[in-house]
Amino acid sequence: MAGDAEVVAVQGRFHLYEGHTTDTAVLPVRVLSELGVETLILTNAAGGINTSFQPGDLMLLSDHINMTGMNPLIGVRPSSAYPVFIDMTEIYDPKLRQCVAARCRQLGMRCHEGTYLQVLGPSYETPAEIRAFRAMGADAVGMSTVIEAIGARYLKMRLLGISCISNMAAGVTGERLSHADVLTQMDKLKSNICSLFSLIYKDICEQA
Repeated sequence: MAGDAEVVAVQGRFHLYEGHTTDTAVLPVRVLSELGVETLILTNAAGGINTSFQPGDLMLLSDHINMTGMNPLIGVRPSSAYPVFIDMTEIYDPKLRQCVAARCRQLGMRCHEGTYLQVLGPSYETPAEIRAFRAMGADAVGMSTVIEAIGARYLKMRLLGISCISNMAAGVTGERLSHADVLTQMDKLKSNICSLFSLIYKDICEQA
């Protein structure tokens, strides 16, 4: 429970780069849907492509780009209730984004909106790839979330996506990328994220 709201938290996820299929990657989303969850919050650590970002910032996903070459709806038998040709316009709920942006201002946290791009991984992107992704309109890049978001949209869930900018992407600052640095930055954000989420849960409960 978080106040009056019933909350289910999932620790970790199944990444495609670990060798999992898209079916496995969206399994937690399906379980949450079966449990009656109607609003899903997806979080990730991401590399900043937008040069106005800096490590420690948050980015609320307003859109995404799927560069994995995969889709969790491939092979799914469509029905009248659950068609597979789903509309992906405004997949990330605008009202939830407004609520989170307001709470970030309240807590003094730097927050942006932008487009997230998912790659397969596990290797980091090259500077040339980052330049290409920036030209495509991506503001941040990571190795998760988009596949799960598609699955959530198919299941008619209300969706919020939050990227924690853990580092700047390859070539943006000239610094080398390190997974250890990513983990260190995420650990620094832990306290602020917990404070933010306690407020977000309250907002979602009031909107229900």
